[in-house]
Amino acid sequence: FPTLRGMKAELVVPVLNVSSIEASFAWFAKLGWRQGFAWDPEPGAAPVFGSVLCDDCEIFLCLDGQGGRGEHGAWLSIWVDDVDAVHELCLREGIEVTHGPADEVWHVREVHVRHPDGHVLRFSRALGLG
Repeated sequence: FPTLRGMKAELVVPVLNVSSIEASFAWFAKLGWRQGFAWDPEPGAAPVFGSVLCDDCEIFLCLDGQGGRGEHGAWLSIWVDDVDAVHELCLREGIEVTHGPADEVWHVREVHVRHPDGHVLRFSRALGLG
């Protein structure tokens, strides 16, 4: 097999299997993320693929494909500057918080929130960074 030594990874973009691209756009908007692209196979049709953006981060959304949902949904670790602010935002916006915010024994403060399709977004900040 050819070696991957020396390969430079330039970007990692997770892909979430969602039941509705439009509903996911709206859910992520509550977290302050904005819609990136929306692709539909036919003009005027509902999008089947899209993305959401926050600063330099992007998440792809795929309608009914590419991964699981529900209890088999993806877990994403998103590093932020203020976990408690994310938690307060989630409470205000009615986003399901499944854990935290809590200082973990691995020296990270975390809050976990659940996307309507079961994906868990784990917002984290290393302790001792201010």
